[in-house]
Amino acid sequence: MSGTNPFLDPARQAELYGHASRLAGRSNALMRAKTSGRPVPDTIVGLVRNHHKRPDRLGLALDLGCGRGTSSLTLAQELGPQRVVGLDAAPALIEQARQRARRLPGLPVTFHQGDFHRLPVSAGSCDVVVAAFCLYHSPRPRSVVAEISRALAPGGLAVLVAKGLDSYREMDQLVAAAGLDPRAEQHESLYVSAHSGNLAGLAAVSLDVLAVEHEDHSFTFDGHDHAAEYLATNPKYDLAPGLYGNAGALAATLHEFLPDRSLTTKSLVTFVVAQSRGGRQ
Repeated sequence: MSGTNPFLDPARQAELYGHASRLAGRSNALMRAKTSGRPVPDTIVGLVRNHHKRPDRLGLALDLGCGRGTSSLTLAQELGPQRVVGLDAAPALIEQARQRARRLPGLPVTFHQGDFHRLPVSAGSCDVVVAAFCLYHSPRPRSVVAEISRALAPGGLAVLVAKGLDSYREMDQLVAAAGLDPRAEQHESLYVSAHSGNLAGLAAVSLDVLAVEHEDHSFTFDGHDHAAEYLATNPKYDLAPGLYGNAGALAATLHEFLPDRSLTTKSLVTFVVAQSRGGRQ
C-alpha cells in the first residue's frame, strides 16, 4: 500500500470499485452484522420529509456516490419525485445499479457515470441532493459541497452522510492481534477527508445547515469467517500477498492465530441537512 489514504488515491479506485462484487461482499457482510442503527436510505427519506417544504412534490433528486443504487431506488420508491439520477465514478457500480433498477420497472431512475466535483446538472435544477458515504473519497470535499449548492433549487435540500473517524476500531484491533497487519491501529482513518466531526463545517461553507443528527450503529460479526468477508476487501490494511480479496485465506489465518469469537464494533453515522443560501421559502 502506498502512503496515500486509499480512499483518496486515484490509482486505487479501479482496485476498490472495479468489480461491484467486492463492494457488495463487504456491504453485505456489514449489513448481516448490524444490530442497531436505522437503515440509512430510510433515514434520508425521513429527513427530506421533515425538512423539505414540498416533500410530496419533488422534481429532480440527485444521489451522489450512488454505488449500487440502494439509496437512489429508495428515494424513488418512497418520495415519488419526478426523476432520480444516481451518479458514481465507478462504471461497475453504475452497471449493477442499472441492473437492479431494471427489476423495478416504472421507477423514474437513471444512473450515470460522473465526477461529483462537476455535476452534470444545471444550476438550481435539483430539489434534493444526497451525498451519503462518498464525500470522504474527495481530497476537496468543500468543492463538492459548492457544486451541490450550485445544483440546488431555492428551497432544495442537501442531505450529507458520513462516518466517524474511529469507526470499526475493533476491527483494527482484531487485524493487529492476529498479526495480519501489526500497524492496523496506526493507519490513518479512511474517512479523514469528510467525517462526523467536520461534516457540518464542510456544509456550512456553502450551505445553510438546518439539522445535524448523530447516531451510533452497532455490528456483531459472529466469528472469524464472517469478519473475514468484511476485511478481505477493506483497503485500510497492509495484508500479505494472497490475503487481500481472499476471504477464505484471511479467515484461515484468523483461525490459526486467534480463538474464534464474535466481534462487536461500532460506527458513528452523522446526517447533515442543509439548504442553499437564501433558499428558505
